[in-house]
Amino acid sequence: MQQSSSLPEQNSQINGTPTVLTTIQKLRDNLWLERRLNHLQSRLNDCLLSSTDTIPETVITAAEIFQTVVNELHNALNASWEESTQFAVGIAQCQPEEIFGNICYVSSCSTPGIPIPAIRSKVGKKLQLRLNAAIKLEDLQQMEREKHPCVWRLVDDSHNVMTWLVIATTKSNNDSDTIDSLATQLRSQLITRTIGYCNTALAQLRQLQSWQQHCQQLANFNQELERTNQLKNQFLANTSHEIRTPLSSIIGFTHLLLAQGYEPDKQRHQEYLHIIQSSGKHLLCLINDILDLSKIEANQLEVQWEIVDVPSLCRNVLALVKEKAANKGLKLRLEIDDDVKTLLADPLRLKQMLLNLLFNAVKFTSTGSVGLRVATQDLYLRFTIWDTGIGISPENQALLFRPYSQIINSAAEINEGTGLGLVVTQQLAEIHGGSLALESEVNRGSYFTISLPLQPMGKVLEAIEIKAEKDLEISQGVSNFSGSQSASIIPINSSRQILLVEDDVANRELMRIYLSRLGYQVTCVKNADKMWKTLPQITPAVILMDVNLPDGNGLNLVQQLRDHPQYQQIPIIAQTAMAMKGDKETCLAAGVSEYISKPIDLQLLGNMVAKYCQLSTEY
Repeated sequence: MQQSSSLPEQNSQINGTPTVLTTIQKLRDNLWLERRLNHLQSRLNDCLLSSTDTIPETVITAAEIFQTVVNELHNALNASWEESTQFAVGIAQCQPEEIFGNICYVSSCSTPGIPIPAIRSKVGKKLQLRLNAAIKLEDLQQMEREKHPCVWRLVDDSHNVMTWLVIATTKSNNDSDTIDSLATQLRSQLITRTIGYCNTALAQLRQLQSWQQHCQQLANFNQELERTNQLKNQFLANTSHEIRTPLSSIIGFTHLLLAQGYEPDKQRHQEYLHIIQSSGKHLLCLINDILDLSKIEANQLEVQWEIVDVPSLCRNVLALVKEKAANKGLKLRLEIDDDVKTLLADPLRLKQMLLNLLFNAVKFTSTGSVGLRVATQDLYLRFTIWDTGIGISPENQALLFRPYSQIINSAAEINEGTGLGLVVTQQLAEIHGGSLALESEVNRGSYFTISLPLQPMGKVLEAIEIKAEKDLEISQGVSNFSGSQSASIIPINSSRQILLVEDDVANRELMRIYLSRLGYQVTCVKNADKMWKTLPQITPAVILMDVNLPDGNGLNLVQQLRDHPQYQQIPIIAQTAMAMKGDKETCLAAGVSEYISKPIDLQLLGNMVAKYCQLSTEY
């Protein structure tokens, strides 16, 4: 419905004083303006209140605000002017990084058949006001700079969206200048204050969303606290049960042995002591598993990274399982590929992982065999513990890696275990940058595979890098101190080039990562043939030579290098497992500059390399 007299009749002023009719008309216009704005505010409040019921998506809720503004402004403008003057209202949005934007929200002309003309900028750019019409960002920005009467910039609802209010109009041909002036003034007030209301609503929306997000985070936090509390109660209940079982045996049989008048025969006496000892070991195992799991979860588990002789460690592990397997009549098998040599790992934790899986395999196998197979595959060293036991159903496999989850062994009289061994094993594998996988079928046995990377990653890589950074800080401090008292030693690029000749993957990667973190350019080769092919391509400041290579003796290579005019002055550091008396002298006699024994002391290696690199660049 149109406003009956929203604009005054054209009237003359008498002696410069406005007529009573003009004053009344202005009051009516102001009342109309406030009524329209109040209605707009009410509609916007409804949008904001509806958004508090749930947590809405930002785009959807902002869209409701924009559409409400478009509809209300369209109705207000077309209800206050003559039928011959029609308005269309739209919202244009653009991404700052994009060339084109779109008309996202738009109203239609009140009178069918009357087209809304294009909006033109001062430089002739056109803006078609229709839904989904594409528009150049630079055209909107140009109109904004021109302060175009049909384009207004809104406050950003998001840092990633730029928004404009756009209004197009068809004007009547018989409007007078006075009417145009008054209409433009009233329309300008309506639009300006509508934009203010819109921006306020958007700001309130952001506050509501922030509050809702905070409430959701608080609800999630409370749920997590409740879940943690349930896990704590479950942990305490399970731990209490597991501890009480062996303690009951220890206390009960000890009390029996100490009771006056009770004198069991020697065989029964030994049986009681065996039960006490077994219960004590079980209790110790439980405590150790709990402590290990707690330290892992608190990221406080201490690990010692070393070059591990894998075949030797595996043989030692099977020796510890041999007695249990023999008692059940099981055969133990060990298969290790010929190329498996060393691995950078914590030997104690690696042994712990293998023992956990091997004892489980023996526990759930009544007849047949249990084995350990070690092989390299896809840059990983894979330890597969297999058995011919009862197998694990898919349902139990899903629960197996949860703390205190245990599979009932129907063939065993007593189901021992803490339910923590597999959890600890899995997390120890992840600390090494690896994983634990399971394949099993009921009555067909199980295959547990620990995959550990041959190239250090995860905690191993982090430990090497941290050590290198600390050693570098120490060496730089010493260098700065000595440099203030003597001539400067300035390294150049060629002095940072190191040639590492080493066939063992673990040793090679350990030295490469450490020296690289110290700022050296390390080129690695794994045999003599590769060394001779690589030497003409680089100018190494130092050569690190392994003594035992697959295609030759490292000491013989040293002598060949010393006989070669081009390479005889390059410092060579022998790194070898030869650590017996006289081995160092043998290496030095062959022509090496320095000798370092395995396992490699990284800091000592770094000091040796730094010494020769500095000497080669002093001037």
